[in-house]
Amino acid sequence: MYSENHISSCEVCNRCWTNFRNLSREELEIINQNRYEASFNPSEIIIKQGSPSSNAIFLISGLAKVYMEGYSGRNLIINLAERSTLLAGPGVHVNSRYVYSVAAITHVQACFISFEVIRKIIGENPGFAVGFIEDLSDKAFRMHHKILNLTQKKMHGRLAEALLYFADTIFHSDDYEMVLTRQELGEMTNMAKESVVRIMGELEHEKIIQSTPRSVKILDREKLHVISEKG
Repeated sequence: MYSENHISSCEVCNRCWTNFRNLSREELEIINQNRYEASFNPSEIIIKQGSPSSNAIFLISGLAKVYMEGYSGRNLIINLAERSTLLAGPGVHVNSRYVYSVAAITHVQACFISFEVIRKIIGENPGFAVGFIEDLSDKAFRMHHKILNLTQKKMHGRLAEALLYFADTIFHSDDYEMVLTRQELGEMTNMAKESVVRIMGELEHEKIIQSTPRSVKILDREKLHVISEKG
């Protein structure tokens, strides 16, 4: 959904990508002249897998899911994107197409910046280039870790790790809102919705968690961590 820019300048924005700190005032002004903001309601598509990757996208506020559209209508949620996150996958350097889809979970405000502008600054500013590489490397590191977990952990371990991910990385609390449906939790942990429901029930029965469709409270973090590691 299109909206007018609410942030007057990248120079005064406290929600921008951290790598923008490596830009000069002149480079920030170039960025500012080549960007536009858009807002998205929950469930709206921000990026469609396979579409042209002409823009780098930064989340100003809100929470979104990053996922790959697989075979027979099955999705795999790669991670959740928070504010100040860069959304520009490896496809921008390979075939100029996005390799994943992104959909808003909450209301999202995003900033679109021409990738040609980003690419030009990367070529002229070594500090910014290093920051860009570090960001891509961090995402690749986490993706490799996720692949290892999805292929080697049992279902209980994968779900326990996801619940701890929400607590430690997204909400920084053991008592948090569950922003994904049980179907989406299954897409995040590579299991069927029915398996998610069953294992959540087992964790509740063992008094490790307390949950509703809209919330989760971790009651025994130590046991949940053991399940995540060995489950």
